[in-house]
Order: sequence, then C-alpha cells, then structure tokens
Amino acid sequence: MESFASFYRKLDSTNSANEKTAALVDFFHQSGEADKLWALALLSGRRPKRTVATSLLRQWAAELSNVPDWLFEESYHTVGDLAETIALLVKKTKELEQKDLSYWMNYLNDLQGKPESYKKQQITEAWQCMDSSQRFVFNKLITGGFRVGVAQKTVEKALARLTGIAEAVIAHRLTGNWKVAEVTWESLLLNPSANEDLSKPYPFCLAYPLQEAPENLGEPTAWLAEWKWDGIRGQFILRGGEWFLWSRGEELISEQFPEFEQLAASLPDGTVIDGEILIIKQGKVEDFQLLQKRIGRKKPGKKMLQECPAGFIAYDLLELEGVDYRDQPLFERRIRLQELMKPLRSTNFYFSETLTFQSWAALADWRNVSREHSAEGLMLKRADSSYQVGRKRGDWWKWKVEPMTIDAVMIYAMPGHGRRANLFTDYTFAVWEDDRLVPVAKAYSGLNDEEIREVDAFVKSHTIEKFGPVRSVEAELVFELGFENIQVSSRHKSGVALRFPRILRWRRDKLAKEADTLEGLKKLIN
Repeated sequence: MESFASFYRKLDSTNSANEKTAALVDFFHQSGEADKLWALALLSGRRPKRTVATSLLRQWAAELSNVPDWLFEESYHTVGDLAETIALLVKKTKELEQKDLSYWMNYLNDLQGKPESYKKQQITEAWQCMDSSQRFVFNKLITGGFRVGVAQKTVEKALARLTGIAEAVIAHRLTGNWKVAEVTWESLLLNPSANEDLSKPYPFCLAYPLQEAPENLGEPTAWLAEWKWDGIRGQFILRGGEWFLWSRGEELISEQFPEFEQLAASLPDGTVIDGEILIIKQGKVEDFQLLQKRIGRKKPGKKMLQECPAGFIAYDLLELEGVDYRDQPLFERRIRLQELMKPLRSTNFYFSETLTFQSWAALADWRNVSREHSAEGLMLKRADSSYQVGRKRGDWWKWKVEPMTIDAVMIYAMPGHGRRANLFTDYTFAVWEDDRLVPVAKAYSGLNDEEIREVDAFVKSHTIEKFGPVRSVEAELVFELGFENIQVSSRHKSGVALRFPRILRWRRDKLAKEADTLEGLKKLIN
C-alpha cells in the first residue's frame, strides 16, 4: 500500500500529462502482475463493490479516535471528504509488515457478506497500521470512491510506452467486461487471443464541440451532417451467435433492452454497429426523461416495454462478418450499413439519415430547428474520415443548439469537495411563482475562482438557516442559467426538470424581483 499511496500522490499532485504518464510507466514497471492489474482496473473505473456502509465507517472512526459524533460530523463538513477526515483523525498505533495493493484489495473483498463485528475488527486493525496517506487511499478503496485525476488516454499512452503496443490497440484491449480475477497481464494486454471476449466493444470515436464558424471547416461537400440525439451512445454487437449491447460508459446493458434481441436473427454474425439508444414511439423520438426510466431497470417488465419502447438509431458500421471496417472512409461504411439494414423488418432499428445542405447557411437553418426534431443539434463528420479511438480534433464535430436560459435566484448553498471543501460552490436556484420562490435547479459550474470566493463570502454573511452542510441565504443574487432541455416532472416541487443546468453568468445588473417566473419557464416545454 505504501507504494500505491505514493503513486496516488504523484498522480494527484500534478496537472502535467507528461508527469502523470511518467508516474504510470514507473509504477507499472516496478509492480508485480497482481498490483498492475488492480491498479489498471481502478484507473479504468472498475472499482470493487462497497463492502462496508459509510455510516459504519463514520461510527468506527469516531469511536477509535475518541471524538464525539457531533465533532466528527463538524470535522467531516469542514474537510469535505470522508476518506480524508478518517485519515486525519485516526492515528497509527501498530506496526505491520508492509503489504501490497493486491493484498489489501483481497482483504476488502473478503469482507463481503461477513458479520458487522468482523468487518469492524478488520477495518480498524488496518487503519491503525497505516500512516495517514495510506489510510486515505485505503478509505477510498473501502467506499468505492477511488478516483484520481488521470485521463484514460494518459493511461493508454503509458501502457503503450511500456509495452511498445500502439495506443489504439491498447485502448481496444482495455474495453469490455474484464475482471482482475479472470485475466492475466499477458491475456489482457500482450496476448489477448488467449482470453478472447466475443462481447468486447471497440473504443468509441468521439466528437469535439464546434466553437467556431462552420465556414472554417472548408467546403460543405466534404462533410456529412445528421441529427445529434440526446440518448445513450451504444454499440450493438453480434458475434458467435450471441448479441451484446454496450454503452459508451462501458456498461453491458443487453438485459435492459431485450427488444433488440430480434436484430440478432437478421444480421450476419460478426457485426458491430455504433448508434444511439432512444425511446421512440410511432417513429417519434421521446424525451430523455422516458429513457431514464429504462436505464434504472435491469430487466424491464412488459408494461415498461410498452410504455417506453427503445429504439436504436444506427449511424456507423464498425465490423461486418468479422472484418474491422473502422479504417474505411465514413461514406463507404455508411453505404454498407444502409445495405445491411434495408432487409431488416425490425420496428425499433433505424438508419440515421444525413441532412441535405448545399451551403453552411442552409445547414445553420437545419440546426435552428433541431429541437423540433427532438435533437440537441447536429453532428458534422468528414465524409472520408476513419473511425478513430477517442476524441481526435478535426474529423467529427458536434454543433449543438444554443442552450435555453433563465434568470434565477440563488436560495441555498453548500460546500464543494476536494480543494473547494471550505468554499460554498454548490448552489440551488429558484424562480418566482406568484410571490414565492420555487427551486428549479442545482448547479456548481460556470463561475471563475474570484466569483466563487465572492459568492462564498456572501453566503457566509447572508445565511438565514443551516441544515447540516446546507445554508439557506437571503434571496439577492441572480444568475443566468443555461440548460439543454426542460421536461414535466412529478418528482420536483416545481413540476419541471432541467437537463444539464449550469451557470452562464452572474447577473449583477438584476434584482431578485426581476428573475424569471415558473409560468414563463413552463412555456419552454415543447
């Protein structure tokens, strides 16, 4: 754990991608196979299930450090991170032979299903034989909250440097549903055919936001345009007579969308199609809110399948009859995809048609009516582009419509996390309904550091009430919020839900009474 904790500190203490890469190479080079696999799993988001409730950890830590519950909670709210709070309060009182990362991961896995008394003994014993930095990382592993600021691409770059294998190949080998207990370093990275996974998806090709005039992209004839859908990006895979559905977040979600099983009988074996999962009723794309109902159901029932029928809009062919098509030009991949789909009789599998435009001005007209087509903008793809790994600037762009906006009043604030744990950075905003303010959104991004400090000072000097870490404040500050969409919601007091709300700017020129109304907000609903 000492070696892994030191490695964690190196990654967490720098913003330099080169320094992070060097730290990764050094750790993988010096570590044993088991530690390398566990580190790779943790860095790629494959965190183990939580074996101990955080409420128990708080109780045990307070007891072990001889701190009253109220003082522990105050310390926690001040620090802003449970793992760090415990690491600071509990002290090292025992000496134990240093164990590596794999030992402690197996130690935590062994707690699954054990009595509370056994868990308490094991956790408190471990705490007392570690220094604060090791204890901090250990706590992150216990809670399942292990995260470190290193991009997946940086990990892939380090592994490519270490093994001499191309980054794109590394990226593909790391996808899928692999588990530490079921693979070796050799079978996962160096000789994957020894542990072939038929379900393995390809790394997704991603687009950059278009933040300049489209005229700068050159001639319109070199580009294809299609709707940018607000759904779940997915890959439909048919190999070895079995079908699989993967989300962009590398979750295997086949069981959640059983209606796609009928496609397996209509497509040739060895097919991989990239597309978007949406709720589609009678050919019309529905709000994301309906799709959310399906996301949380592992095995949806008959009623759910009828009320929220899923559709798959296909826009790229990655593999056909076992042949990798990703290096072929996009326009050729689309021709093959369209031919493949023509004989399909599925009512929930659609081909993503391109939009006709002769000029960038004509394409802008299409973009302006995106919401009328239940889309959030356009995708622009160079017609001769290959299907690349991750986000590569130049070939794929997303040109989203401008966000919807409202002016809202801040009514609640709570502290952030990490380096902002002592600042009020998470805000709740409200609009007017008659003479009262109704909360409609929470947001924490959009202000610069100077503005955050200024708002923090306001919160501390204008607090009305405290509710644990949350403070209600005098209704004075007005902010312009941007959001992608608005939907009716029975779960919110306001009756509406905003999609991806964020702060666009601080409206210092407006008084609270000049903020928008709930009635006006509801008029934005399609």
